[in-house]
Amino acid sequence: MHDLTGFQRDLLYVVAGLDEPHGLAIKEELEDYYESEIHHGRLYPNLDTLVDKGLVDKGQLDQRTNYYTLTRRGDREITARREWEAQYVDLD
Repeated sequence: MHDLTGFQRDLLYVVAGLDEPHGLAIKEELEDYYESEIHHGRLYPNLDTLVDKGLVDKGQLDQRTNYYTLTRRGDREITARREWEAQYVDLD
């Protein structure tokens, strides 16, 4: 997780939090969070990077639509990141 950009980490969290989201659903979630438009040229290459790193799996719903799921490695990376963050951020 240390070699991901902040945007890629946000993508990973969104994929983890939704049930097999397709690209448009991920895009909409991030646009709500960032309060600005996310262009396809930014979204899909970064999703592909997460797939290439083994953090996310990509499946196909139909000829035009892919969906994304978190891999076990992706889940472990999120857990490790949250444990690391908890050392520095007290939410209580």
